[in-house]
Amino acid sequence: MKNTEKTGILYGIGVGPGDPELVTLKAVRIVGECDTVILPAKSKEDCIAYGIMKEACGKIAEKELICMPFPMTKDESRLTAAHEQICLEIKKLLDNGRQVAFLTIGDPTVYSTYQYIHKRVVKGGYEAHIVNGVPSFCAAAARLGIGLVENKEELHVIPASYEIEESLGFPGTKVLMKAGRKMPYVKQKAGEMGQKIRMVENCGMETEKIYQNVEEIPDDAGYYSLLIMKEEQA
Repeated sequence: MKNTEKTGILYGIGVGPGDPELVTLKAVRIVGECDTVILPAKSKEDCIAYGIMKEACGKIAEKELICMPFPMTKDESRLTAAHEQICLEIKKLLDNGRQVAFLTIGDPTVYSTYQYIHKRVVKGGYEAHIVNGVPSFCAAAARLGIGLVENKEELHVIPASYEIEESLGFPGTKVLMKAGRKMPYVKQKAGEMGQKIRMVENCGMETEKIYQNVEEIPDDAGYYSLLIMKEEQA
């Protein structure tokens, strides 16, 4: 194990789905105390997480900001190489005693690129902590004014950019994250299965749109589109 007495600490900071008022007090405090903030984007202007945190914590603008973009690909070799390189750069910061905050939209434990870094940093003997953010599906349900599950209902969180045919048949409530590209198919299947489908696009952001039924949902919805499917209640 690495001697962490003189090395820095990495914090994976969840900033929530988009509304700066949903950023936790803990996230604001830790960002304010850190030396360096990692932005998973090409620039701070392109980083949604930075825009959210800047509204919640003005001190972030005074920090050392380092952009570390992740490739948008499913090519495992490219992803692995990128993760290794980003992890190497973060380890250098930690070796120099920097306290580092890595921002991520939503929650760092839910389909977050931060996890690839966190596991490598911890395996290398460094200290790293996860700071939870409000999950997008919880915020979306609140905006829709509905509960996700009741009594014995099951909750299934599904990454909609992958194969989802089997998952759509699961009982209970289905949350489909980043469903934009498969919207026509999901709408069709929901109708065939008699499921009630609602959607929030860009939850908590200025461009937020809310759809309470399948007829309203456009086929060309954006990347940050979250669907909630439930069985029709009698």
